[in-house]
Amino acid sequence: MKKNRPESCGVGRLLFKAFVSVVLLLAASVLGAFAQSTIDVTGKVIDADGQPVVGASVVVAGTYTGTTTGAEGGFALKAREGQELEVSFIGMSTQRVPVSAVPVTVTLESESTMIEQAVVIGYGTAKKRDLTGSIVNVDAATIANRPASNPLASLQGRVAGVQITNSGRAGQDPEIRIRGTNSINGFAPLYVVDGMFTDNINYLNANDIESFEILKDPSSLAIFGVRGANGVIIVTTKRAKMGQTVVNVNQSVGVKHVGHRMSLTNGPQFKELYNEQLSNMGGDPFDYTYYQANTDWQDAIFQNAMISQTTASIMGANEKSNFYLGVGYTYEQGSIVGEEMQKVTVNFSDEYKMKDWLKFGVQMNGAYMLPADAKNVTGAIHAAPISPIYDDTTGGYYKLPSFQSSQISNPMIDIEEFAAHNKAQNYRFAGNVYGEINFLPELKFRAAFSIDYLSNNSRLFTPVKYEYDPDLGTINARSDRESLSQTKSNTLNAQQDYILTYAKTFADKHDLTLMAGLTTNFTNYEELTGGRSQNVASADLPIPNDPDKWWISSIGDTASATNGGSQYRKFTMSYLFRALYNYNRRYLVNFSFRRDGASVFKYTGNTWDNFYSVGAGWIMSEENFMRNQHVIDYLKIKGSYGVLGNQNVGTEGGNYPAFPTLNSSNAIFGDNIISSYAQAYLATNLRWEKTKAWEVGFEMQMFNQRLHIEPTYYSKKTEDLICYLESFMGAQDGLINSGSIRNRGFELSGSWSDTIGDDFRYTVSGNLTTIDNEVLTLGKTYYQGDKSVAVSEPGKPIGYFYGYEVEGIYQNKADIASSPENTLAAVAPGDLKFRDVTGDGKITEADRTMIGNPTPDFTYGYSVNLQYKNFDLGIDFQGVYGNEIFNTSFLSAYAQYNYHTKRLGRWNGEGTSNWEPILDSSRATQMMNSSYFIEDGSYLRLKNIQLGYSFGDRILKKIRLKALRVFMNIDNLATWSHNTGYTPEIGGTALAFGIDTGDTYPMPTTITFGVNVSF
Repeated sequence: MKKNRPESCGVGRLLFKAFVSVVLLLAASVLGAFAQSTIDVTGKVIDADGQPVVGASVVVAGTYTGTTTGAEGGFALKAREGQELEVSFIGMSTQRVPVSAVPVTVTLESESTMIEQAVVIGYGTAKKRDLTGSIVNVDAATIANRPASNPLASLQGRVAGVQITNSGRAGQDPEIRIRGTNSINGFAPLYVVDGMFTDNINYLNANDIESFEILKDPSSLAIFGVRGANGVIIVTTKRAKMGQTVVNVNQSVGVKHVGHRMSLTNGPQFKELYNEQLSNMGGDPFDYTYYQANTDWQDAIFQNAMISQTTASIMGANEKSNFYLGVGYTYEQGSIVGEEMQKVTVNFSDEYKMKDWLKFGVQMNGAYMLPADAKNVTGAIHAAPISPIYDDTTGGYYKLPSFQSSQISNPMIDIEEFAAHNKAQNYRFAGNVYGEINFLPELKFRAAFSIDYLSNNSRLFTPVKYEYDPDLGTINARSDRESLSQTKSNTLNAQQDYILTYAKTFADKHDLTLMAGLTTNFTNYEELTGGRSQNVASADLPIPNDPDKWWISSIGDTASATNGGSQYRKFTMSYLFRALYNYNRRYLVNFSFRRDGASVFKYTGNTWDNFYSVGAGWIMSEENFMRNQHVIDYLKIKGSYGVLGNQNVGTEGGNYPAFPTLNSSNAIFGDNIISSYAQAYLATNLRWEKTKAWEVGFEMQMFNQRLHIEPTYYSKKTEDLICYLESFMGAQDGLINSGSIRNRGFELSGSWSDTIGDDFRYTVSGNLTTIDNEVLTLGKTYYQGDKSVAVSEPGKPIGYFYGYEVEGIYQNKADIASSPENTLAAVAPGDLKFRDVTGDGKITEADRTMIGNPTPDFTYGYSVNLQYKNFDLGIDFQGVYGNEIFNTSFLSAYAQYNYHTKRLGRWNGEGTSNWEPILDSSRATQMMNSSYFIEDGSYLRLKNIQLGYSFGDRILKKIRLKALRVFMNIDNLATWSHNTGYTPEIGGTALAFGIDTGDTYPMPTTITFGVNVSF
């Protein structure tokens, strides 16, 4: 029966209110502590064009007293006469001016942001101009207001070489591939949060993040050893800046709407097609007496969902310490009725300077998450529209027609009756403590101890489904058993880093930075599962519809108990070394080396392995022959080569690939039964996969730094792929290193920034990446995915679609007689006609060929950012081109699903169609993998539009705020695509992706309104 939506858990809201109270109390105390004055100092910061510089740092030199400029470049603070103000902004030269009671105007000259910008690299930082690799810095402020629970989702389309596949689910985690799919055993990059290696960043709030660094090239990745082959995303959380004491509050609220629906037949159209299908198959007509409805099941399951994000933070600093505290609360409903996700986040950091040469610090991130009880769209798109949702008399859920009721239940049972029946609670804590000592001005040592702890707990109650059967006129159960299950898993990662860094300039021309270190990583995983079920008719006490009773102990029938568990431990130790050298700011050399030792391969003789890279660069614009021209401001030619590692070992070998499980067998000798044990497979000389990568490119800025372009050619070849080979001719199965995959392509990113008049600024930017993926060698051919359509074999892309090419439809018997003989199945007019690929005059299994490639030819993204006075407008587009989707959403050999409206154009007589086959599910060719199921996966999406207004200094002074901005944000406004599913974004595994089986979640349009306040 129709149920009211379950009440939302209020724990997150209560915790958030408590956190905000703490923040406001701290704000009051800190603002008081940092207030000191002698005279009022006011002024304005502008750039060389006279435009205000918003967010510039204005600090009383030699102190931690300061502020930031407002929306019109203005500032106000207190200082003593005789002191100086130090004014700085990223990408501009720092200026010092004396303190004066008279308002001052400070002009900052522009430097090249792209060149001089400090970026975070593995185990340190460096200026981008001194590096020879492809590191992309993304300021988190550009995506902080996006409606995404995982900040990574908002990076889509912004970085060349990074392909991000998003899902519309509440709390979704994106799928990320950097420069293609490198291995058959996984593609996920490594995430490094404040130095801690981790597998995800969904426990972070976007407003607590300072920046992202995306590392793609061998020069920057080799320092990560066995974790570097799939790329690295470094996340730096916010810290207090010198002279700033700021409280920020950010609030946004909005709605999500699924505007793009699948085009399905309505009631009358379904009857037309189903009647024809029954006639084609020689069946009896269906009796529609009890099925006269015209139900739109998509309207029934979808809702206009709410999303809300609230964050508050405070940061401050004095001569001895600086700290940051941020809290956040996210509430997000799913597009399907009953789904909701909640998340509370905390970010805290504090650094204390005991001496000029000694400091200590702590950084912590915590999250409490209530994931959504995720539902599927499959039932709604398959259910026949002729069935009502409820019975008008009893209110019970109406049973679907007999031609599908055995396989499909009324979709609204799962949506309403089973809403919030999967109760999950996830806790995560990640943080570190560190100390740093400067032995000399050029020599420092840093030690850090990090912990990442994750606890996932879930309980699932599966009650009996009841449906109204119109043939009987009663409400009946689909089964007689109800069940409970519980899962609990804990993951602990512990990391130690000991890093020694030496940086010195010799003779004003030789800049040298050396880094050496030791790091360890320990992982411990534990999982326990349990379940019980009972017959509701004979049970002493049926399980009530009360979450407090949904524990396996509520069922006393221990005979039905199922239990399970798993656990593993891993340990790695690594030695690190890196050298960055440049001569006269022109000639660059980067070298990295890492030696990894891992417990995984301890007994194969390959415990230790080496990874390294070397890069070189030439800043040509510094040469004398470039000084008399005024077109090119900066030009750096660069290249690098390296050997990277991949720690993924696949599923067959489990967590201990060098220690195969034992399989038992029994043999009878007379009256004796002899048991024997043998290893499940052989794992001789097993070792890490290695990726040999190189790239070459250049960075250039032109026309007074208005134009920036950065083209790069890359090539990666992964060798020693870990493959599982089945036994052959009596030999034993084996897990071996056998195979290689190559990814190569071209990346191009660029931007143009300029001003028009005094009030208008604009920036146009874009990126494009080509991807050429090929399996070079492989120990065996892999068949994966739905109907084993995804094939990986030498000479083809990984996971390509394999099947028959459709040439058209057999129109008549003469057409069949004149076409190559189909030896696969008997064919008749209206059937799919396959192409004779081999040319032997017959259609056989040998005619199967590559019918599609899920890897795109290229990905791209571009954006336009406009600013007029206090208004700002940002528009982002992203897309992919050249990939295919294999769509079997409506294919079934048993139940009769609803039809896609494309089937209205089916073949129903000679000349009526040359693509849509006859309506007859018994025709064998319609079930075979063929290009009939291939769709174009290319798309262009209007990813985001954001319009904002920042209030000016005069209003801010009246309301005593540092900054105030209001904005409207529209995410996923429009998508131009050719596929028939909800979205062309379809992920998967390394070996099978781009396959739509009907369970692909829709991508909603999200409209939010928000405000950013600083005081």
